[in-house]
Amino acid sequence: MARTKNSPASRKRRKKVLKRAKGYRQGRSKLFKRAKEFSEKGLTYAFRDRRKKKRDFRSLWITRISAACKMNGISYSKFISGIKKINMNLNRKTLAEIAFNHPENFASLVKKVKEVVGIIE
Repeated sequence: MARTKNSPASRKRRKKVLKRAKGYRQGRSKLFKRAKEFSEKGLTYAFRDRRKKKRDFRSLWITRISAACKMNGISYSKFISGIKKINMNLNRKTLAEIAFNHPENFASLVKKVKEVVGIIE
């Protein structure tokens, strides 16, 4: 009796791995075993960095808000506590957007916060 090797399925499996390894250098994109190793490693990086991207953006927003606060004469921590005291439900992403693209609106927001916190200029 002849032995079956299921050629179409194994070819499909190999092609899928080699397609994923496209763009890798040297044997990493051509040799199945190497391509499998490095594409799996690439998938672990992708999984990890999808979570890291969220951290990086939050850090960027905080930096932008902090810089805009310093330009308006208030610290970041006092600004955030003031925002919470006046029950303004703006997240850091929105605040950073306002600070970066509409500095005059952000200045008026800082003015309101300063009144609540009690900072006198």
